[in-house]
Amino acid sequence: MSGAEPAADGLPRCPWGLATDDYLAYHDTEWGRPVHGDDALFERLCLEAFQSGLSWLTILRRREGFRTAFAGFRISAVAEFTDADKERLLADAGIIRNRAKIDATLANAEVLAGWGPGELDALIWSYAPDPASRPVPRTLGDVPATTPESTALAKDLKKRSIRFVGPTTAYALMQACGLVDDHLADCVARGGRQVSR
Repeated sequence: MSGAEPAADGLPRCPWGLATDDYLAYHDTEWGRPVHGDDALFERLCLEAFQSGLSWLTILRRREGFRTAFAGFRISAVAEFTDADKERLLADAGIIRNRAKIDATLANAEVLAGWGPGELDALIWSYAPDPASRPVPRTLGDVPATTPESTALAKDLKKRSIRFVGPTTAYALMQACGLVDDHLADCVARGGRQVSR
């Protein structure tokens, strides 16, 4: 498996970040950086669920369409969506029109609307492992698909009636939102370093 590779600017990146300009921008400015806030984490949770079985690039390129369709992923707004909204979503070519994923998003918003402010943030971040307990990945083969923490997070969310989040989706969320730093050892973005673009 490959280690960090140089991009056009000569700086080493995780190989997946070199596949397209969209991936490179996401890799350099978002992936692995801490995300906080209930609505922000709800958005990431939803997008990771929609990504299940698809390329992340498919979701990334439709993210603005998702944000428009789902009221900016404000939990309180999505929790109020009606059957008419569901039909609108199923007809919206700007998103992934998967009935089960749309149903899960709306149901999850209804559940989360009953939680206290900061409760989703606190729950998700309570599963962030101690960075000192994790080996730094040198190659893509060193990056796991699931961890004990992601399995426990998925189980906890399911117990609380949050749908469509298994251990793999939970781990992708943890990577994307900075609970873990899976940038490769030689990657210029490792450790949250800012990458000049």
